[in-house]
Amino acid sequence: MKSLIVDDEPLARRELRRLLADFPWIDIVGEAGDVSEAAARVDALAPELIFLDIQMPGGSGFDLLARLDHVPRVIFTTAYDHHAVRAFEVNALDYLLKPIEPQRLAAALTKARSAPEERAVDVPPADVLERLFVRDGDRCWFVPLREVSMLMAEGNYVRLFWGQERPLLGRPLHSLEQRLDPKRFFRANRKQIINVDFIENVELGIGGQLHVKLRGGSEVDISRRQARLFRLQMSV
Repeated sequence: MKSLIVDDEPLARRELRRLLADFPWIDIVGEAGDVSEAAARVDALAPELIFLDIQMPGGSGFDLLARLDHVPRVIFTTAYDHHAVRAFEVNALDYLLKPIEPQRLAAALTKARSAPEERAVDVPPADVLERLFVRDGDRCWFVPLREVSMLMAEGNYVRLFWGQERPLLGRPLHSLEQRLDPKRFFRANRKQIINVDFIENVELGIGGQLHVKLRGGSEVDISRRQARLFRLQMSV
């Protein structure tokens, strides 16, 4: 399994490599010491698994996940226990505290080996969100998600494109993505998720991207990597 180690401490990366040597099916294809370097390595190497620290220069492990178009399996490796709840909200396989115990690492790798590659589409039907309660300033709505044409990240918030309304939801995009209906919503790029029911037309864009126009006038570029998935899903 192609794996990437992301940690700003060289000693921590070296120790994890030593522990992983007992698992010959783990192929460490690279390392990174900060968020920008890690994002580039993920794009270039396409790892199936990331061993991810949380607190790093230039942003956190969560910031890295928010930048990725396609998120591999993730095992967090950190010295801090207070991020655990948020880690599992982003669908992490496991949360290992440093110094990492070999038995805990083995258990986490067992999960990684058995986990489906596209974990986000394995949301049980009962957990799929049908509507959201949104409060934006002094206005409140119950928003049916089938009527939302696009969700767009704005920092740690999400802008909903719902008819003529553009309410702002106080949650990060990645926390919603896991509970969206995968048959209806598609991750176009690192900032935008579109409702495929609203697509009016699709055109070939620059460098392998796709340019999509939605009902209501919104236009979105589907990134080169996501364009391949979009063609498979939509038979484009």
